[in-house]
Amino acid sequence: MPRAGLTPQRIVEAAVDLVDTAGLDRLSVSALARGFGVKDASLYSHIRGLADLRARLAVHCAAEFADRIGSAVAGRSGRDALAAFAGAYRDYAVSHPGRYAATQLELPPEVLAGSPGHAALVEHTYLLLRPYALAEPDGTDAVRLLRSTFHGFAALEATGAFHAAREVPASWNRIVEALHTLLTNWPPTPTHP
Repeated sequence: MPRAGLTPQRIVEAAVDLVDTAGLDRLSVSALARGFGVKDASLYSHIRGLADLRARLAVHCAAEFADRIGSAVAGRSGRDALAAFAGAYRDYAVSHPGRYAATQLELPPEVLAGSPGHAALVEHTYLLLRPYALAEPDGTDAVRLLRSTFHGFAALEATGAFHAAREVPASWNRIVEALHTLLTNWPPTPTHP
């Protein structure tokens, strides 16, 4: 019989707290069971194991991340939307490193296909790029550029890797401005004979 009070949602919420305080690499069924004061077996009535837990965590965090970005960009376009998107992305990644790491997990195709948050993240990114009128494959290349830039900057910032005298927010603002300039003046795709 399942332990009273334990539900898949409560387990995922506990996992969210754990990964933000201890890190995604410290997530385990045993750690969560200890937090609930139960044996590991009590959790297996609600989840199928660590892989299932990680997938549920990723789906939960992707929805949360997408909501943050969606709220930030609502009613904005062009450079304003880019700055809002970038700011929400950076804030989430730096403020919630464990949750953000969960959004980057590789998921089975069927889980990814059923994750509204992951779909919303893709949709928000392509909507952000709409005013820049990039045809394919340039749209995909631009999405990869933005994701790589935001991810890389946030990852470095979160580990305290920026040591230059220049303030980090000043560099961030210049990078966002440079991205806007690049997206506005995207180079044409070369044609091959």
